[in-house]
Amino acid sequence: MTKNSASGDKAEAAQTARRPIVSSAHLASEKLTALSEFEFALMMTGNAFSRWIVRCMTAAGQPDLAALDVMVLHSVNHRDRPKRLADLCLVLNVEDTHTVNYGLKKMVRLGLIQGERRGKEIFYSTTEKGRALCLEYRKIREELLGDAYDLIRPALTTSSQGDPSKIADLMRALSGMYDQAARAAASL
Repeated sequence: MTKNSASGDKAEAAQTARRPIVSSAHLASEKLTALSEFEFALMMTGNAFSRWIVRCMTAAGQPDLAALDVMVLHSVNHRDRPKRLADLCLVLNVEDTHTVNYGLKKMVRLGLIQGERRGKEIFYSTTEKGRALCLEYRKIREELLGDAYDLIRPALTTSSQGDPSKIADLMRALSGMYDQAARAAASL
C-alpha cells in the first residue's frame, strides 16, 4: 500500500464516520442525507438572519418591526421606485399577502413609507424618515458584519461554488425547487 492510498483511505474512513448534522434524523434517508443537512443549516441561518435584521433595525432606531417588515421596508426603498403589494410579495417570495399588507400599514403609521393610490392599486415608497432609517441600518450592518464577512470570504470564494454571488444563485435555484415541491404537495 502506498503512502497516498493510505492517507486516502484514512480520509475516506473519516468521511464515512462523519455523522450528518440534522434536525430530524427520521428525514435523513440514504438518498437525502445531504439535503437534510442543508435544510437544518438553512433553518438555523434563516432564524439567525431574522433575529439579526430585527436587532439591527432596532439599533438603527426603529424597534417593533418584525423580520418580514424589515425586508419589506428595504424592498420598498430599493431603487427609489414605488412598489405595489403584488410586486413586494413576488420579489420576497411571500405567498400570504396579508402579512406583507399588515407590515405596510404598520410602516405607514410609523411614517416610514407612504402609499399613493393609482386606480385600484396602491404604490408604496419610503418617506425621508424611512430612507434615513435604511441608511442607518446599512451603516450598522457594515460596522458589525464587515470584519466577520472579510474573515469568512476566503472560505466562501474557495468553495466548490466559487464566490458568494454563485452561492446566492444556488440558493435561489433551491428556492425554486422548494416552490415547485410546495405546489406539488398542495395537490396531493
